[in-house]
Amino acid sequence: MFNLFQNIHIDWLGKRKIFIAFSVFIMLAGLVSTIGRQYTPGGTDAFNLGVDFKGGTVVVAKFRTRPADDDIRSALHGAGIADPVIQSSTDKPDEALIKIPLVENPTGESTDPANAGALAQQVQEGRKTVKTALETFGPEAEGDATLATNPDAAFKIVGTDSVGAVAGSKLRNQAVTATLFGLIGILLFIAFRYDWTYAAGAVIAVFHDVLMVLAFFSVFQWEINLTVIAAILTIVGFSVNDSIVIFDRVRENLATNRTDSLFKITNDSINQTLSRTIITSGLVLLSVLALVLFGGEVLKSFSLALLVGVVLGTYSTIAIASPIAIWWQNKLGDSRVKPVLAPEKGEKLASSSRRSVTRRPVTR
Repeated sequence: MFNLFQNIHIDWLGKRKIFIAFSVFIMLAGLVSTIGRQYTPGGTDAFNLGVDFKGGTVVVAKFRTRPADDDIRSALHGAGIADPVIQSSTDKPDEALIKIPLVENPTGESTDPANAGALAQQVQEGRKTVKTALETFGPEAEGDATLATNPDAAFKIVGTDSVGAVAGSKLRNQAVTATLFGLIGILLFIAFRYDWTYAAGAVIAVFHDVLMVLAFFSVFQWEINLTVIAAILTIVGFSVNDSIVIFDRVRENLATNRTDSLFKITNDSINQTLSRTIITSGLVLLSVLALVLFGGEVLKSFSLALLVGVVLGTYSTIAIASPIAIWWQNKLGDSRVKPVLAPEKGEKLASSSRRSVTRRPVTR
């Protein structure tokens, strides 16, 4: 196997206090940003939630000649609409579904979803704003006129609806539930396959990664939508995969080396798998970097979440998961992983089946 590093002896665990201090600093910055934004009068929300979570207005527009998504997005930005979502239809290529945040109600009425009149007014305000933006491509076919009956029209708004806060709240709860179920499944698998102390280390490292990503999204006010949730779930799997590789090497080294401390064996295991970690994470990072630079506005939040998550996931595998696992082992006064101390009946480790062979001189 190709190795970038040969015979390296970095004391990763000896620097664990520096790593933990760095993580605490980032999470505290995110916490301060979240609390400060949420409770500052007239300030922004803790997180910049997208239409999927906050609710908004959905406008379906039919074009004579459909502009590109980027052109539509630029027109919407010019009309003062932030973070629009534009979707194409496979069976109706001349139509575009445009989702925008709820436009502030100029009448000052309550924006409570229970107030149907206020919500309807906001939807109409959103429709007017979208119409103003699309008129940069030409006039709309007004009233009962269609694109077929009005040759001068460039588009016609054929549908307007709202995505209320109730739907947004439901999506948010489902996203949190999916993440928690994923973490529970990971915890049970690693506890069964390795040891529950290592499972705790891996899951805490995953929580660390999620909190760090959310800290960046709060500080920089990047939009959080459903694609960000998909990115976070991807980060969870990526981070756990790296941790399992190191834990597996620790278990192999424990079976073959029964004299060194767990501290040294874990350090050696991290160094032995470092080439694999750098190569795997580096290639993924290059792909994600391409998404950040060339993915455009649609993939911006998704690619930024992946970029931060891949870097932090690789970092937490070394700096968070392993030190926590060792801390638990030392706390329990246990210096060996359970399968190595007491393998189940009938179960044999590959390394334990080897027998030492005494070489005898050959007389010729």
